[in-house]
Amino acid sequence: MVEHSRKVIVYIAQSVDGFIAKKDDNIDWLSMVDTPGEDYGYLAFVESVDTVIMGRRTYEKVLSFGVEFPHKERKTYVLSNSKEGSDNNVEYYTGDVKELIDNIRSTGGGHIFVDGGAEVIKEFVRQDLIDEYVLSTIPILIGNGIRLFKETEQENKLELLESKSFSSGLVQNRYLVIRDEIKQV
Repeated sequence: MVEHSRKVIVYIAQSVDGFIAKKDDNIDWLSMVDTPGEDYGYLAFVESVDTVIMGRRTYEKVLSFGVEFPHKERKTYVLSNSKEGSDNNVEYYTGDVKELIDNIRSTGGGHIFVDGGAEVIKEFVRQDLIDEYVLSTIPILIGNGIRLFKETEQENKLELLESKSFSSGLVQNRYLVIRDEIKQV
């Protein structure tokens, strides 16, 4: 098993029924756990990363909030099938994600934050690139929408490293991917 000093970590929220957004990309339901003074460990997490990777739709969603881009101090790659170049603190990337991760890992630095969306996470799972998951489950069933985990041919065994529950009802689990147990199905 290869151990990397720069871990690829998915840090994301989902509904109890496994959705990260409604069909129309609406994520307003995430605000139901907003609690003054509680960030659910997010600030400490982002301080451990120096690279962010997200899909184009996720990037556009973040920009739609009308606030300053939250990762401007970090190298950010936006994965896109069509857009190339860079703008506003991000670099668009159209190549193979394994190549991208290998290039990032070849330099020193912090961990690598995969911020979604579901198609990006699916590709990272397919290529066995994720080292850890931090999954925050919001106490709501939204019924339908965009699933966090799309179907893949990959089976991944995970080790629970930490589980925390909060008064808001949010439950946060941190998992390590166990590579020597991964098998193709």
